[in-house]
Amino acid sequence: MNLIEVYIQEVTRRLPEKSREDIALELRSTIEDMLPDDYNEEDVKLVLEKLGNPASLASGYQDQPMYLIGPRYFDVYVTLLKMILPIAGAIALISMVSTYLLDYSGEEAIINVVLAIIGEGIGTLLDVGLQVFFWLTLVFAIMERTDKGKDSEPLTASLNKWTPNDLKDIIYIPKKKAITKVEVFGSFLWTAIWATVYFYANQLAGVYEKNGDKLEFVTPVFNQEVLLSYWPMVLIAIGIEVVLAFYKFIKGQWTNKMAIFNTIYEVVASVIFIVIIINPNLFHHEFITYMTDLFTITGKQLVNWIAGGSIILFVVFAIVNIIDGFRKARIL
Repeated sequence: MNLIEVYIQEVTRRLPEKSREDIALELRSTIEDMLPDDYNEEDVKLVLEKLGNPASLASGYQDQPMYLIGPRYFDVYVTLLKMILPIAGAIALISMVSTYLLDYSGEEAIINVVLAIIGEGIGTLLDVGLQVFFWLTLVFAIMERTDKGKDSEPLTASLNKWTPNDLKDIIYIPKKKAITKVEVFGSFLWTAIWATVYFYANQLAGVYEKNGDKLEFVTPVFNQEVLLSYWPMVLIAIGIEVVLAFYKFIKGQWTNKMAIFNTIYEVVASVIFIVIIINPNLFHHEFITYMTDLFTITGKQLVNWIAGGSIILFVVFAIVNIIDGFRKARIL
């Protein structure tokens, strides 16, 4: 009898107070009907084993689910979470960086600003992630508890019951051909980084020397006026790169059209890079003086080495990316 009472207690304590007494009577009656006339402890254990875990049995008596998000909505929940998190994170990062750049007065060392942006960026991503997770989870938990339907079959992204016709809208994407959201997010992040460095090169790209516990900006690498004289071409490259990243996000896989688009971008970017890097006035004269004194070479040699090496590396990486794009597009 002790086992029976404990079992009933374990079931009813998980139920609303108003229904515990009635369910306890019903459950006690069910157990007694399942027991033989002259039962012992082993008979009780066998009956309770058939009835199953008290938590599972209590779930059957509940009008509401005993889990936060059940199988009916879980797939939709995870899909939306994966979609919203990177978008919200990207928007928050762009807003934060833009605020820093607009408020920057030029008095503080740029390296300290960069470190501040990195630190606050990590905090911003964590905060946005927690906010998205909390509110999306709350919405789906409410949907789970207000859904009066008895069907527990998982729903599709359109919140409809799955049918074989849904397979017609799904494209099979081989793993090696797929473009992950992490890759797309990385593309946006890389564009933001190099564009920021380009427009603020005289404050970011330079020679730093340690002065006590701080890094002191000695001289910029590039002549900012020369760099900014090419801004229309650079904006074209940024626009193509952003459109390509959005195209990757929409398609989710490499195609021949995407490979061609990627080739156009690499060719355009390479031409723009070469046009800028071969400008004889691109490098700041103080940087050239600093480096020639450091390595005992002429200014012309330094410029030729940097320009020639940069062009070779840029073109090689561009060719590799073009070939890789067409290779992935041909995967079946």
